Amino acid sequence: MKKPTAIITGATRGIGLSIADNLENAGYNVVRASQSLGCDISKKEDRERLLADTITQYGRVDLLVNNAGVAPTTRLDLLETTEESFRRVVGINLEATFFMCQLFARQMISQPREHPCRIINIASISSYTSSINRGEYCISKAGLSMVTSLFADRLAEHGVGVFEIRPGIILTDMTEKVKDKYSKLIEEGLTPIKRFGQPQDIADAVLAITGGHFDFATGQIFNIDGGFHIRRL
Repeated sequence: MKKPTAIITGATRGIGLSIADNLENAGYNVVRASQSLGCDISKKEDRERLLADTITQYGRVDLLVNNAGVAPTTRLDLLETTEESFRRVVGINLEATFFMCQLFARQMISQPREHPCRIINIASISSYTSSINRGEYCISKAGLSMVTSLFADRLAEHGVGVFEIRPGIILTDMTEKVKDKYSKLIEEGLTPIKRFGQPQDIADAVLAITGGHFDFATGQIFNIDGGFHIRRL
């Protein structure tokens, strides 16, 4: 039997890189997609080329990890957010990811079943947490959570599991600019586990899902956030 094939977007650094390395070590053929490698998921032709190239090389797709995402170039108060920033962030984080799910779900449904097929969307605690200086990012991630629910519902009859991981405060390039702010908040008790998350924490969650232990839990959300989601008094 051929090895299963996984596609990871945003795979050249941070969370995506750790996910790709983990899956490769676990025996997957791994396709690492990112804008720096000539794949801009916000462009239909790039999405279609990614699928075509993968099928040409490996013949199938068994796992799609939608990790690619962007933060606002400049954090602006909600009353100052620009249309350009809104379109860019929502266009990549939400619209492009929706159509990645659609395109690769069709492929998973159409191909012979050799391995379980799954889609994993990397959302954020911003799916439900207000940050008024980057509202467009919060909106994009909240929308992505609904994308997970919709595709989990639609694809269940085809045996394709769809899952969501909500990272908390992870030490990556995206959080580097506000590292001091978050370090102070974490130390003061923002999260029960008093440390930054690491990309490997998210990669390990992906590996747990692909192990098949949650296939009766399609649509499930995994909060990998140091306990941030716990409501505390």
